[in-house]
Amino acid sequence: MSVKKDPLSFIVNNRQTPAKRVVEKRRVDFDEIYTVNDNDESSKQASRCLDCGNPYCEWKCPLHNYIPNWLEQVTEGNYQQAYELMYQTNPLPEICGRVCPQDRLCEQACTINTGFGAVTIGAIEKNISDQAMKNDWRPDLSKVPTSNKRVAIVGAGPAGLACADQLVRNGIKAVVYDRYPEIGGLLTFGIPAFKLEKIIIQKRRKYLQDLGVEFKLNTTVGKDISFEQLNAKHDSVFLAMGSYTSVTSTIPSIDSVGVIQALDYLIGNINHHEKFRMRSYVYHDLKGKNVIVLGGGDTAMDCVRTAIRQAAKSVTCVYRRDQLSMPGSQTEVTNAEEEGVNFLFNYSPTSVEIDKESKHVIGLNVEKTIQKVGNNLEIINDSQRLLSADIIITAFGFRASPAFWFEQNKIKLKSTGLIDTFQTDHDIGYEQQTSVAGIFAGGDMVRGADLVVTAIADGIKAANEIIDYLSE
Repeated sequence: MSVKKDPLSFIVNNRQTPAKRVVEKRRVDFDEIYTVNDNDESSKQASRCLDCGNPYCEWKCPLHNYIPNWLEQVTEGNYQQAYELMYQTNPLPEICGRVCPQDRLCEQACTINTGFGAVTIGAIEKNISDQAMKNDWRPDLSKVPTSNKRVAIVGAGPAGLACADQLVRNGIKAVVYDRYPEIGGLLTFGIPAFKLEKIIIQKRRKYLQDLGVEFKLNTTVGKDISFEQLNAKHDSVFLAMGSYTSVTSTIPSIDSVGVIQALDYLIGNINHHEKFRMRSYVYHDLKGKNVIVLGGGDTAMDCVRTAIRQAAKSVTCVYRRDQLSMPGSQTEVTNAEEEGVNFLFNYSPTSVEIDKESKHVIGLNVEKTIQKVGNNLEIINDSQRLLSADIIITAFGFRASPAFWFEQNKIKLKSTGLIDTFQTDHDIGYEQQTSVAGIFAGGDMVRGADLVVTAIADGIKAANEIIDYLSE
Protein backbone atom coordinates (compact mmCIF):
# COMPACT_ATOMS: atom_id res chain seq x y z
CA MET A 1 0.00 0.00 0.00
CA SER A 2 1.31 3.45 -0.89
CA VAL A 3 0.73 6.60 1.16
CA LYS A 4 -0.10 9.91 -0.45
CA LYS A 5 2.80 12.26 0.20
CA ASP A 6 1.79 15.00 2.62
CA PRO A 7 4.41 17.68 3.31
CA LEU A 8 3.08 17.85 6.87
CA SER A 9 3.14 14.08 7.41
CA PHE A 10 5.81 14.45 10.08
CA ILE A 11 3.30 16.43 12.14
CA VAL A 12 0.20 14.37 11.37
CA ASN A 13 1.98 11.02 11.92
CA ASN A 14 3.97 10.57 15.09
CA ARG A 15 7.24 8.68 15.08
CA GLN A 16 6.37 5.03 15.68
CA THR A 17 9.10 2.47 16.26
CA PRO A 18 8.42 -1.27 15.92
CA ALA A 19 6.90 -2.79 19.03
CA LYS A 20 9.07 -4.90 21.32
CA ARG A 21 8.13 -8.34 22.49
CA VAL A 22 6.93 -8.35 26.08
CA VAL A 23 9.78 -8.34 28.59
CA GLU A 24 8.65 -11.50 30.37
CA LYS A 25 9.07 -13.49 27.16
CA ARG A 26 12.09 -11.86 25.56
CA ARG A 27 14.27 -12.01 28.68
CA VAL A 28 14.17 -15.83 28.68
CA ASP A 29 15.11 -16.51 25.04
CA PHE A 30 17.56 -15.31 22.41
CA ASP A 31 15.05 -14.36 19.73
CA GLU A 32 15.15 -10.82 18.30
CA ILE A 33 13.16 -8.47 20.51
CA TYR A 34 11.52 -6.27 17.87
CA THR A 35 8.34 -7.18 16.01
CA VAL A 36 7.97 -6.33 12.31
CA ASN A 37 6.15 -3.23 11.12
CA ASP A 38 3.74 -4.06 8.31
CA ASN A 39 4.14 -2.28 4.99
CA ASP A 40 1.33 0.16 5.73
CA GLU A 41 3.07 1.38 8.89
CA SER A 42 6.47 1.49 7.15
CA SER A 43 5.01 3.57 4.31
CA LYS A 44 3.40 5.92 6.82
CA GLN A 45 6.67 6.32 8.71
CA ALA A 46 8.65 6.82 5.48
CA SER A 47 6.22 9.56 4.42
CA ARG A 48 7.44 11.64 7.37
CA CYS A 49 10.72 12.30 5.52
CA LEU A 50 11.05 15.93 4.42
CA ASP A 51 13.27 14.95 1.48
CA CYS A 52 15.76 17.63 2.49
CA GLY A 53 17.71 19.28 -0.31
CA ASN A 54 20.92 18.50 1.56
CA PRO A 55 20.05 15.31 3.47
CA TYR A 56 21.94 15.28 6.74
CA CYS A 57 20.97 11.63 7.32
CA GLU A 58 22.79 10.63 4.15
CA TRP A 59 25.92 12.55 5.07
CA LYS A 60 26.02 11.19 8.62
CA CYS A 61 25.84 7.62 7.32
CA PRO A 62 29.37 6.23 6.73
CA LEU A 63 28.03 4.53 3.57
CA HIS A 64 26.21 7.67 2.39
CA ASN A 65 23.11 5.61 1.71
CA TYR A 66 20.49 7.19 -0.55
CA ILE A 67 18.11 7.35 2.39
CA PRO A 68 15.56 9.96 1.20
CA ASN A 69 15.38 8.23 -2.17
CA TRP A 70 14.48 4.81 -0.83
CA LEU A 71 12.17 6.31 1.78
CA GLU A 72 10.23 7.89 -1.09
CA GLN A 73 9.96 4.49 -2.80
CA VAL A 74 8.63 2.95 0.43
CA THR A 75 6.09 5.75 0.74
CA GLU A 76 4.83 4.77 -2.71
CA GLY A 77 4.87 1.07 -1.85
CA ASN A 78 7.75 0.23 -4.20
CA TYR A 79 9.81 -2.03 -1.94
CA GLN A 80 11.83 -3.76 -4.64
CA GLN A 81 12.87 -0.42 -6.11
CA ALA A 82 13.73 0.75 -2.60
CA TYR A 83 15.97 -2.30 -2.15
CA GLU A 84 17.72 -1.73 -5.47
CA LEU A 85 18.61 1.79 -4.35
CA MET A 86 19.68 0.55 -0.93
CA TYR A 87 21.87 -2.21 -2.33
CA GLN A 88 23.79 0.26 -4.52
CA THR A 89 25.55 1.60 -1.43
CA ASN A 90 25.10 -1.10 1.21
CA PRO A 91 25.83 -4.80 0.59
CA LEU A 92 24.61 -5.79 4.08
CA PRO A 93 21.43 -3.77 4.74
CA GLU A 94 19.76 -6.52 6.77
CA ILE A 95 22.71 -6.28 9.16
CA CYS A 96 22.79 -2.49 9.40
CA GLY A 97 19.04 -2.32 9.94
CA ARG A 98 19.54 -4.41 13.06
CA VAL A 99 22.85 -3.40 14.62
CA CYS A 100 23.68 0.11 13.38
CA PRO A 101 23.39 2.76 16.10
CA GLN A 102 20.94 4.87 14.10
CA ASP A 103 20.35 7.01 17.18
CA ARG A 104 23.96 8.22 16.82
CA LEU A 105 24.10 8.35 13.01
CA CYS A 106 21.35 8.85 10.42
CA GLU A 107 18.41 9.28 12.78
CA GLN A 108 20.33 11.63 15.03
CA ALA A 109 21.02 13.81 11.98
CA CYS A 110 17.40 13.73 10.76
CA THR A 111 16.06 17.27 10.35
CA ILE A 112 12.87 16.55 12.32
CA ASN A 113 14.65 14.70 15.12
CA THR A 114 14.41 17.75 17.35
CA GLY A 115 10.80 18.39 18.15
CA PHE A 116 9.02 15.72 16.13
CA GLY A 117 11.14 12.58 16.33
CA ALA A 118 13.39 11.26 13.58
CA VAL A 119 12.15 9.14 10.71
CA THR A 120 12.52 5.47 11.73
CA ILE A 121 15.24 4.86 9.16
CA GLY A 122 16.68 1.73 10.78
CA ALA A 123 13.35 -0.06 11.13
CA ILE A 124 12.42 0.72 7.53
CA GLU A 125 15.82 -0.47 6.31
CA LYS A 126 15.29 -3.76 8.16
CA ASN A 127 11.82 -4.17 6.65
CA ILE A 128 13.04 -3.54 3.10
CA SER A 129 16.03 -5.87 3.35
CA ASP A 130 14.04 -8.67 5.00
CA GLN A 131 11.54 -8.55 2.13
CA ALA A 132 14.45 -8.68 -0.32
CA MET A 133 15.76 -11.86 1.30
CA LYS A 134 12.30 -13.41 1.47
CA ASN A 135 11.60 -12.68 -2.20
CA ASP A 136 15.16 -13.40 -3.36
CA TRP A 137 15.66 -9.99 -4.94
CA ARG A 138 19.20 -9.79 -6.25
CA PRO A 139 21.17 -7.96 -8.93
CA ASP A 140 21.41 -9.35 -12.44
CA LEU A 141 25.10 -10.03 -13.03
CA SER A 142 24.60 -11.94 -16.29
CA LYS A 143 25.94 -9.05 -18.37
CA VAL A 144 28.90 -8.27 -16.11
CA PRO A 145 32.12 -9.26 -17.89
CA THR A 146 34.07 -11.81 -15.85
CA SER A 147 37.74 -11.43 -15.16
CA ASN A 148 40.43 -14.05 -14.65
CA LYS A 149 41.58 -12.14 -11.56
CA ARG A 150 41.30 -13.68 -8.10
CA VAL A 151 41.33 -11.83 -4.79
CA ALA A 152 41.89 -13.46 -1.40
CA ILE A 153 40.01 -11.95 1.52
CA VAL A 154 41.23 -12.89 5.00
CA GLY A 155 38.32 -12.52 7.40
CA ALA A 156 34.60 -13.07 6.83
CA GLY A 157 33.42 -10.20 9.01
CA PRO A 158 31.55 -7.14 7.70
CA ALA A 159 34.58 -5.61 5.96
CA GLY A 160 35.49 -8.87 4.24
CA LEU A 161 31.92 -9.63 3.17
CA ALA A 162 31.42 -6.11 1.81
CA CYS A 163 34.66 -6.36 -0.17
CA ALA A 164 33.70 -9.77 -1.58
CA ASP A 165 30.26 -8.53 -2.64
CA GLN A 166 31.68 -5.50 -4.42
CA LEU A 167 34.31 -7.59 -6.22
CA VAL A 168 31.93 -10.23 -7.57
CA ARG A 169 29.52 -7.52 -8.73
CA ASN A 170 32.42 -6.32 -10.87
CA GLY A 171 33.31 -9.73 -12.28
CA ILE A 172 36.29 -10.51 -10.03
CA LYS A 173 36.54 -13.82 -8.19
CA ALA A 174 36.54 -13.40 -4.40
CA VAL A 175 37.81 -16.19 -2.13
CA VAL A 176 37.17 -15.59 1.58
CA TYR A 177 39.24 -17.35 4.24
CA ASP A 178 38.11 -17.44 7.86
CA ARG A 179 39.09 -19.41 10.95
CA TYR A 180 35.51 -19.81 12.18
CA PRO A 181 32.97 -22.43 10.99
CA GLU A 182 30.51 -19.73 9.83
CA ILE A 183 30.84 -16.36 8.12
CA GLY A 184 30.15 -13.07 9.87
CA GLY A 185 33.03 -12.64 12.31
CA LEU A 186 31.66 -10.84 15.35
CA LEU A 187 28.31 -10.51 13.58
CA THR A 188 27.95 -14.23 14.19
CA PHE A 189 30.19 -14.90 17.16
CA GLY A 190 30.06 -11.68 19.16
CA ILE A 191 26.64 -10.07 18.70
CA PRO A 192 23.92 -12.03 20.54
CA ALA A 193 21.00 -13.49 18.63
CA PHE A 194 18.49 -11.23 20.36
CA LYS A 195 19.99 -8.40 18.29
CA LEU A 196 20.92 -10.40 15.19
CA GLU A 197 19.50 -13.87 14.65
CA LYS A 198 22.09 -16.15 13.06
CA ILE A 199 19.73 -17.30 10.31
CA ILE A 200 20.21 -13.82 8.83
CA ILE A 201 23.96 -14.46 8.44
CA GLN A 202 23.31 -17.89 6.96
CA LYS A 203 20.98 -16.39 4.36
CA ARG A 204 23.62 -13.79 3.46
CA ARG A 205 26.18 -16.57 3.04
CA LYS A 206 23.97 -18.43 0.56
CA TYR A 207 23.25 -15.17 -1.27
CA LEU A 208 26.97 -14.42 -1.66
CA GLN A 209 27.77 -17.98 -2.72
CA ASP A 210 25.08 -17.76 -5.38
CA LEU A 211 26.73 -14.57 -6.66
CA GLY A 212 30.04 -16.43 -6.95
CA VAL A 213 31.86 -15.80 -3.67
CA GLU A 214 33.85 -18.81 -2.45
CA PHE A 215 34.26 -19.40 1.29
CA LYS A 216 37.06 -21.42 2.86
CA LEU A 217 35.99 -21.69 6.50
CA ASN A 218 37.71 -23.37 9.44
CA THR A 219 40.88 -22.16 7.78
CA THR A 220 43.46 -20.14 9.72
CA VAL A 221 45.94 -18.24 7.57
CA GLY A 222 49.41 -18.87 8.97
CA LYS A 223 48.44 -22.34 10.17
CA ASP A 224 46.28 -24.19 7.65
CA ILE A 225 47.71 -22.20 4.75
CA SER A 226 50.68 -19.87 4.85
CA PHE A 227 50.23 -16.28 3.83
CA GLU A 228 52.95 -16.76 1.23
CA GLN A 229 50.96 -19.59 -0.38
CA LEU A 230 47.74 -17.59 -0.28
CA ASN A 231 49.38 -14.49 -1.74
CA ALA A 232 50.94 -16.51 -4.55
CA LYS A 233 47.56 -18.01 -5.55
CA HIS A 234 45.79 -14.66 -5.88
CA ASP A 235 46.27 -11.38 -7.71
CA SER A 236 45.54 -9.25 -4.65
CA VAL A 237 44.75 -9.70 -0.95
CA PHE A 238 42.40 -7.86 1.40
CA LEU A 239 43.04 -8.24 5.13
CA ALA A 240 39.94 -7.87 7.30
CA MET A 241 40.70 -9.86 10.43
CA GLY A 242 39.28 -7.45 13.01
CA SER A 243 40.56 -6.67 16.51
CA TYR A 244 39.91 -9.48 18.95
CA THR A 245 42.39 -8.82 21.75
CA SER A 246 40.59 -7.62 24.88
CA VAL A 247 41.79 -4.49 26.63
CA THR A 248 43.00 -5.46 30.08
CA SER A 249 42.99 -3.56 33.37
CA THR A 250 45.40 -3.02 36.26
CA ILE A 251 42.63 -3.34 38.87
CA PRO A 252 44.07 -5.50 41.69
CA SER A 253 43.04 -9.18 41.48
CA ILE A 254 41.30 -8.64 38.10
CA ASP A 255 42.84 -11.92 36.92
CA SER A 256 41.15 -13.95 39.66
CA VAL A 257 38.99 -17.02 39.11
CA GLY A 258 35.50 -15.84 38.22
CA VAL A 259 36.60 -12.85 36.14
CA ILE A 260 35.71 -13.37 32.46
CA GLN A 261 36.55 -11.28 29.42
CA ALA A 262 33.50 -10.13 27.50
CA LEU A 263 34.34 -11.68 24.15
CA ASP A 264 35.17 -15.07 25.66
CA TYR A 265 31.81 -15.02 27.41
CA LEU A 266 29.81 -13.98 24.32
CA ILE A 267 31.53 -16.35 21.89
CA GLY A 268 31.20 -19.21 24.37
CA ASN A 269 27.48 -18.58 24.70
CA ILE A 270 26.90 -18.44 20.93
CA ASN A 271 29.12 -21.47 20.38
CA HIS A 272 26.92 -23.38 22.85
CA HIS A 273 23.55 -22.30 21.46
CA GLU A 274 24.49 -22.65 17.79
CA LYS A 275 26.29 -25.96 18.42
CA PHE A 276 29.43 -24.90 16.55
CA ARG A 277 31.57 -27.20 18.75
CA MET A 278 34.57 -24.88 18.90
CA ARG A 279 36.57 -26.44 21.73
CA SER A 280 38.54 -23.32 22.62
CA TYR A 281 35.44 -21.36 23.71
CA VAL A 282 34.02 -22.37 27.07
CA TYR A 283 30.34 -21.95 27.85
CA HIS A 284 29.76 -19.96 31.04
CA ASP A 285 26.34 -20.68 32.50
CA LEU A 286 25.49 -17.83 34.88
CA LYS A 287 22.17 -19.17 36.16
CA GLY A 288 21.64 -18.13 39.79
CA LYS A 289 24.83 -16.01 39.84
CA ASN A 290 25.33 -12.42 40.97
CA VAL A 291 26.96 -10.89 37.91
CA ILE A 292 28.78 -7.58 37.53
CA VAL A 293 29.77 -6.23 34.10
CA LEU A 294 32.40 -3.50 33.84
CA GLY A 295 32.14 -1.14 30.86
CA GLY A 296 29.72 1.16 29.09
CA GLY A 297 29.82 0.18 25.43
CA ASP A 298 27.62 -2.01 23.28
CA THR A 299 29.68 -5.08 24.19
CA ALA A 300 28.90 -4.49 27.86
CA MET A 301 25.21 -4.27 26.97
CA ASP A 302 25.46 -7.54 25.04
CA CYS A 303 26.94 -9.16 28.16
CA VAL A 304 24.39 -7.89 30.67
CA ARG A 305 21.47 -8.83 28.43
CA THR A 306 22.94 -12.28 27.79
CA ALA A 307 23.37 -12.86 31.54
CA ILE A 308 19.72 -11.93 32.07
CA ARG A 309 18.70 -14.60 29.56
CA GLN A 310 20.85 -17.13 31.36
CA ALA A 311 18.70 -16.49 34.46
CA ALA A 312 21.41 -14.82 36.53
CA LYS A 313 20.25 -13.95 40.04
CA SER A 314 21.25 -10.31 39.57
CA VAL A 315 23.02 -8.38 36.83
CA THR A 316 24.69 -5.02 37.48
CA CYS A 317 26.56 -2.81 35.04
CA VAL A 318 29.18 -0.61 36.71
CA TYR A 319 30.33 2.43 34.74
CA ARG A 320 32.68 5.11 36.02
CA ARG A 321 30.92 8.01 34.27
CA ASP A 322 27.29 9.06 33.90
CA GLN A 323 24.78 7.51 31.51
CA LEU A 324 25.08 10.18 28.82
CA SER A 325 28.84 9.57 28.64
CA MET A 326 28.44 5.90 27.76
CA PRO A 327 29.99 5.12 24.36
CA GLY A 328 27.32 2.58 23.51
CA SER A 329 23.79 3.04 22.20
CA GLN A 330 21.30 4.56 24.63
CA THR A 331 18.63 2.35 23.03
CA GLU A 332 20.55 -0.68 24.25
CA VAL A 333 20.72 0.77 27.76
CA THR A 334 16.95 1.21 27.72
CA ASN A 335 16.45 -2.37 26.53
CA ALA A 336 18.75 -3.64 29.28
CA GLU A 337 16.94 -1.66 31.98
CA GLU A 338 13.59 -3.01 30.81
CA GLU A 339 14.93 -6.56 31.05
CA GLY A 340 16.07 -6.14 34.64
CA VAL A 341 19.68 -4.96 34.50
CA ASN A 342 20.81 -2.68 37.34
CA PHE A 343 23.05 0.26 36.42
CA LEU A 344 25.52 1.83 38.80
CA PHE A 345 26.78 5.03 37.24
CA ASN A 346 29.65 7.22 38.48
CA TYR A 347 31.37 4.37 40.27
CA SER A 348 34.89 3.20 39.50
CA PRO A 349 36.24 -0.25 40.44
CA THR A 350 39.21 -0.24 42.79
CA SER A 351 39.85 -3.95 43.38
CA VAL A 352 38.33 -7.39 43.09
CA GLU A 353 37.47 -9.06 46.38
CA ILE A 354 38.35 -12.76 46.50
CA ASP A 355 37.88 -15.65 48.87
CA LYS A 356 41.22 -16.34 50.56
CA GLU A 357 40.97 -20.11 50.26
CA SER A 358 39.43 -20.68 46.83
CA LYS A 359 40.83 -17.47 45.30
CA HIS A 360 37.42 -17.08 43.60
CA VAL A 361 35.66 -13.76 43.16
CA ILE A 362 33.22 -12.79 45.91
CA GLY A 363 32.82 -9.09 45.22
CA LEU A 364 33.99 -5.83 43.70
CA ASN A 365 35.24 -2.76 45.57
CA VAL A 366 34.14 0.52 44.00
CA GLU A 367 34.27 4.23 44.83
CA LYS A 368 32.09 7.10 43.68
CA THR A 369 33.28 9.55 41.03
CA ILE A 370 32.39 13.06 39.92
CA GLN A 371 32.91 14.25 36.35
CA LYS A 372 34.81 17.50 36.08
CA VAL A 373 35.55 19.92 33.24
CA GLY A 374 37.21 18.19 30.31
CA ASN A 375 35.55 14.89 31.25
CA ASN A 376 38.11 14.31 33.99
CA LEU A 377 37.08 12.21 36.97
CA GLU A 378 37.49 13.00 40.65
CA ILE A 379 37.14 10.39 43.36
CA ILE A 380 34.90 11.22 46.32
CA ASN A 381 36.66 10.52 49.60
CA ASP A 382 35.25 7.79 51.85
CA SER A 383 32.80 6.64 49.17
CA GLN A 384 34.00 3.05 48.94
CA ARG A 385 31.46 0.25 48.59
CA LEU A 386 31.69 -3.51 48.30
CA LEU A 387 29.37 -5.09 45.72
CA SER A 388 28.65 -8.79 46.03
CA ALA A 389 29.58 -10.79 42.92
CA ASP A 390 29.99 -14.40 41.87
CA ILE A 391 31.15 -13.47 38.36
CA ILE A 392 32.72 -10.30 36.96
CA ILE A 393 32.78 -9.69 33.20
CA THR A 394 35.19 -7.09 31.85
CA ALA A 395 34.12 -5.18 28.72
CA PHE A 396 36.83 -2.56 28.33
CA GLY A 397 37.06 -2.75 24.55
CA PHE A 398 39.42 -4.35 22.07
CA ARG A 399 42.85 -3.63 20.67
CA ALA A 400 44.85 -4.76 17.68
CA SER A 401 45.52 -8.45 17.07
CA PRO A 402 48.40 -8.48 14.55
CA ALA A 403 49.28 -11.85 13.06
CA PHE A 404 52.83 -13.16 13.39
CA TRP A 405 53.17 -13.29 9.61
CA PHE A 406 52.67 -9.53 9.14
CA GLU A 407 56.29 -8.75 9.96
CA GLN A 408 57.55 -11.69 7.89
CA ASN A 409 55.78 -10.25 4.85
CA LYS A 410 56.80 -6.63 5.54
CA ILE A 411 53.28 -5.46 6.33
CA LYS A 412 53.91 -2.30 8.31
CA LEU A 413 52.16 -1.69 11.61
CA LYS A 414 51.56 1.42 13.66
CA SER A 415 52.81 1.62 17.25
CA THR A 416 49.32 0.52 18.35
CA GLY A 417 49.59 -2.73 16.39
CA LEU A 418 47.06 -1.60 13.81
CA ILE A 419 47.94 -2.00 10.14
CA ASP A 420 49.39 1.15 8.61
CA THR A 421 47.66 1.96 5.33
CA PHE A 422 48.58 4.72 2.91
CA GLN A 423 46.73 7.97 3.49
CA THR A 424 47.73 9.63 0.24
CA ASP A 425 46.11 10.95 -2.90
CA HIS A 426 44.94 8.44 -5.50
CA ASP A 427 47.69 9.52 -7.88
CA ILE A 428 50.30 8.36 -5.39
CA GLY A 429 48.73 5.37 -3.70
CA TYR A 430 45.57 3.79 -2.35
CA GLU A 431 44.13 4.72 1.02
CA GLN A 432 43.37 1.09 1.95
CA GLN A 433 46.66 -0.34 0.66
CA THR A 434 49.26 -1.56 3.12
CA SER A 435 52.99 -1.00 2.81
CA VAL A 436 53.05 -3.91 0.34
CA ALA A 437 51.71 -3.32 -3.17
CA GLY A 438 48.59 -5.34 -3.87
CA ILE A 439 47.84 -6.08 -0.21
CA PHE A 440 44.98 -4.00 1.18
CA ALA A 441 43.40 -3.83 4.64
CA GLY A 442 40.37 -2.36 6.35
CA GLY A 443 37.94 -2.52 9.23
CA ASP A 444 38.91 -2.78 12.88
CA MET A 445 42.46 -3.97 12.17
CA VAL A 446 43.08 -0.57 10.57
CA ARG A 447 40.72 1.70 12.50
CA GLY A 448 40.71 0.01 15.87
CA ALA A 449 37.44 -1.26 17.35
CA ASP A 450 34.69 0.62 15.53
CA LEU A 451 31.20 0.22 14.09
CA VAL A 452 29.98 -2.50 11.74
CA VAL A 453 28.98 0.15 9.21
CA THR A 454 32.46 1.71 9.09
CA ALA A 455 33.95 -1.74 8.46
CA ILE A 456 31.51 -2.20 5.59
CA ALA A 457 32.55 1.18 4.19
CA ASP A 458 36.22 0.13 4.33
CA GLY A 459 35.43 -3.13 2.55
CA ILE A 460 33.66 -1.35 -0.30
CA LYS A 461 36.41 1.23 -0.64
CA ALA A 462 39.13 -1.42 -0.62
CA ALA A 463 37.28 -3.42 -3.29
CA ASN A 464 37.07 -0.38 -5.56
CA GLU A 465 40.77 0.29 -5.07
CA ILE A 466 41.60 -3.36 -5.77
CA ILE A 467 39.53 -3.21 -8.97
CA ASP A 468 41.51 -0.16 -10.03
CA TYR A 469 44.80 -1.76 -9.00
CA LEU A 470 44.08 -4.91 -11.03
CA SER A 471 43.24 -2.87 -14.10
CA GLU A 472 46.65 -1.18 -14.15
